[in-house]
Amino acid sequence: MTSWTTITSLGDIKAMAPVAAAIGIGLAMGNAWRMALWWCLLLTISLGLVAASKLAFIGWCVGSYTFDFTGFSGHAMRMTAIAPVLFYLLLQNASSQTRALGIFLGMMCGVIVGISRLALHDHSPSEVVMGWTLGAIVSLGFILTFRSAKTFVLNRWIVTLCLLIILTAPTVEPAPTQRWIVAIALYLSGHDQPCTRDAWRLPEGTPPTASNR
Repeated sequence: MTSWTTITSLGDIKAMAPVAAAIGIGLAMGNAWRMALWWCLLLTISLGLVAASKLAFIGWCVGSYTFDFTGFSGHAMRMTAIAPVLFYLLLQNASSQTRALGIFLGMMCGVIVGISRLALHDHSPSEVVMGWTLGAIVSLGFILTFRSAKTFVLNRWIVTLCLLIILTAPTVEPAPTQRWIVAIALYLSGHDQPCTRDAWRLPEGTPPTASNR
């Protein structure tokens, strides 16, 4: 349990948000302002989709009963969106094969974090797969766009900062994002109780509505 908790902590927003910010700052410091804005836009949209999917289920029971989907896995999405980009930028002076290997390793980091979410029973397989897919769209979308830009190397201090954040992530208390999302969902929906997976355990497998929580 402890090892899976350590792995899953790497995808926590407290660990990944500073790394993502460091990448954006590094791009800006390298005068790659357009790519920095593109990076911020992609991440903002993906984070918004994760939050919206969870708000929809918690507040209004909007999800997929058939696929046991209540919202994107944020941990899997963040790791898959950020790790491949970080490795790709760090390997800008390497061969194309080495950069491709870096991207693959970043994707595998997302897979491992996704597996940790399953092992801890925090998400269903569909939620992890969808979160990983969303993260892959972000990272590959950025990398494909960046390929046409000039050669760029992250500042060594930015690299050091990213590594320090990742190494200290397991010791940081996880951000209470789920509690925040529940509070916002209840406020927006006007309901007293959040929708849960238990609401789907109804007679004859009837999917829930806001009225039969």
